[in-house]
Amino acid sequence: MRLGATLITDESCQAFRAHYARLRVTAQDDHWLRAALDALCGYATSVIGCDAEVGVERTLAPDRSSGDRPGADVLLFGLKAKPLARAVMNRTGQCLLTCPTVEVRVATPEPHQSFTFGDWLRCFGDGFERQDEATGEWVVPVMEGEVRFEPKVGVARGLAGGVLMLQGAEQAAVLAAARRAAEALAETAGVITPFPGGVCRSGSKVGSKYRGPVASTNEAFCPTLRERVATRLVEGARCAYEIVIDGVDEPAVRGAMAVAMRAAAGDGLLAIGASDLGGRRGGVKIALRDVLR
Repeated sequence: MRLGATLITDESCQAFRAHYARLRVTAQDDHWLRAALDALCGYATSVIGCDAEVGVERTLAPDRSSGDRPGADVLLFGLKAKPLARAVMNRTGQCLLTCPTVEVRVATPEPHQSFTFGDWLRCFGDGFERQDEATGEWVVPVMEGEVRFEPKVGVARGLAGGVLMLQGAEQAAVLAAARRAAEALAETAGVITPFPGGVCRSGSKVGSKYRGPVASTNEAFCPTLRERVATRLVEGARCAYEIVIDGVDEPAVRGAMAVAMRAAAGDGLLAIGASDLGGRRGGVKIALRDVLR
């Protein structure tokens, strides 16, 4: 199968079940919203080494429901529900409680579990906090006034690890294709691409020859190792970039993969493939060609 000049390989990615939470973040203006989002989404690319995979799902235009404040929905993913909830709480306390003018609301749809959120963050009030009898929210005094937190954060079941491997002969062309894909996904509801700019240059596999690391470089897609390993690069490819998609459910991930492939395909991109992590993780097989069909 081809999309224009680009081959879509007959490969599948191996996505895996995960948990997620959604936060709705608003601020007085775009400057402070961006400051809050940069902090909240920092150091959150992969659960290989981070407490969560975090990204902006979509930005929100100011409207009456937000008090005419700019905002964004943020998705946070983790392998287990309780550690994810702890990461949500910690990141909120360090990155949103501290940021001028920011307000945050829990917006996870149909959560299957709830964990401590405002019930713990309220402790920052050191006894001066109060609970709103009408809403149940904790109201915590800060130096610009007060900030509110809901008592609990809901966690729902999602899907992580929808992977695309973009391959080409020239770095500039492949990078441009990867950027097109990431930008097409930036405002797609229900998904995030947690790596820097939505693109990863160091795709990984499960395991390592060394004791300690749980993952290591995916040598099958490293062009300088083509003559030393069983390569999965197509003929002529000298550069590859990975797009990783986390979503609220399998249809969201499948739809996003199709959006990304159509955006990326074109002159200079030889092929779009997939990584299945050696079949050692996950259990949701997504075939690239089926997604496009």
